[in-house]
Amino acid sequence: MEQQSLPGASTALTMGIISIVGALVCCGPFAAIFSIIGLSNVNKAERLYKANPGAYTGYESVKTGKILSYIGLGLSLVTLIFFILYFGAIIALIGLEGNWNF
Repeated sequence: MEQQSLPGASTALTMGIISIVGALVCCGPFAAIFSIIGLSNVNKAERLYKANPGAYTGYESVKTGKILSYIGLGLSLVTLIFFILYFGAIIALIGLEGNWNF
């Protein structure tokens, strides 16, 4: 029996990479969406692999995608907390200043 590549392994890896790059470069909290998609693909691929391990190759990509998705999710949450604190401080400073006459 010939081994097939594990379905969803490359997608999980790609989503993990996109979530890290997105969290660091542009999107911040929105990169959590890619992390969640990556983790759902990891779960599907792990179920397939555990059901029949001899039929598939590429489980290493699944493990790497899982780690990268968790890192991307953590970075997204840290960025979200930073945004909340940043804009909260701005709103607090505006409230302390009183009336703004433009």
